[in-house]
Amino acid sequence: MPQVAAPPAEPTAPPKWEIWLAAWPITAVLALSNAATPLYVLWQREIGFSAGMLTVIYASYIAGLLGTLLVAGVASDRLGRKPVLLPAVALGVLACLVFATATSVPALAVARLLTGIGVGAVVSAGMAAVTEVAGPSRTRLGSLLASTAMVLGAGLGPLLAGVLAETLPGPTVAVFVLEAALLVTALLAVLRMPLPGKGNRAITGSWIRLPSVPRMNREHLLRGLAVFAPGITATGFVLSLGPSLLSDLLGSESRILAGGMAFVMFATATAAQFAVQRFPVRTILTTGAAATVASMAALMLAVHYSSTPPLVAAAMLAGAGQGLGQLGGLSMLSAEVPPERRAEANAAFNFGGYLPAGALPVAVGYLSDATGLTTGSTTFALFMITTATLGALTAFRRN
Repeated sequence: MPQVAAPPAEPTAPPKWEIWLAAWPITAVLALSNAATPLYVLWQREIGFSAGMLTVIYASYIAGLLGTLLVAGVASDRLGRKPVLLPAVALGVLACLVFATATSVPALAVARLLTGIGVGAVVSAGMAAVTEVAGPSRTRLGSLLASTAMVLGAGLGPLLAGVLAETLPGPTVAVFVLEAALLVTALLAVLRMPLPGKGNRAITGSWIRLPSVPRMNREHLLRGLAVFAPGITATGFVLSLGPSLLSDLLGSESRILAGGMAFVMFATATAAQFAVQRFPVRTILTTGAAATVASMAALMLAVHYSSTPPLVAAAMLAGAGQGLGQLGGLSMLSAEVPPERRAEANAAFNFGGYLPAGALPVAVGYLSDATGLTTGSTTFALFMITTATLGALTAFRRN
């Protein structure tokens, strides 16, 4: 009797610590993304620039990030994850050097631009790498860890920066020396990732293009963005103008408080994602949109009554809105998009979220220069309540 060949064995699932380690480069690079937040008040005093110029410096980061998303996802899918991740982390180290020696607005803008480039590459290739290290049997776990690594890093950066800036001499140097050391460990983590060195060179089309998803996945992308974009725009406002609100409206110039508020915002985003990880995606998205609406209501209370507790509540709820929108969107894309297009799908998702997150805070910054922070913040909050409500309706009505 002829023997029947046994089916190929399923690949062994990696230990969970291997997936966590694969997520570390995302955390390290995202820590740099917001490490400057509590230092802006210090730079404003030493260099001298307005709230509008502050948002332009923030927008330099968004410009670098969005520009990188035009190529990083495609390059990662074609060349592999490591060839994109290694230079991305190295650029982060260079950004630390520029930050540590900055004495002008252009230098700060360049440092933010380099940071944005590194983050753009990491959120495309790095998040896809975590999902692939997790393997097909742990796709949802990979999405959860990739998403939480992003928001955890975004929160750790300003917290460490705020503490060091208040306790050590030469705060801008100390902060970025520590961040550079973290990025070196991230380089080592990338080098040992159990990933193939090559991508899929059969993918056709231009290397530089607006990132997209296959036609059958466009609805998944749009559903996620309807909630993620308002959430990340709300957190972008807190990061860019939060220190100014603390200083101008509430009379506080504490760098620990500014960094702590950003940390609490992203810590809430992390906790919220773990809390709902087993919920249906539609529930995750609608909850995220509701959190963004509540955040903007709290922001209006804070600026009209010059009160710190509502501002902290606004930051926490904004973090929850971003985190849940991000988790819901990434979970859909990881489950539905073919692996050979996964990094480009991540790039498309982040491009759609960061575009308004960069543009709207800049507009509000200059509006605030002309009309005052109270009017600018209220206008922003009302607009975001409208868009987040529409996002909730989109997520709730579709199956």
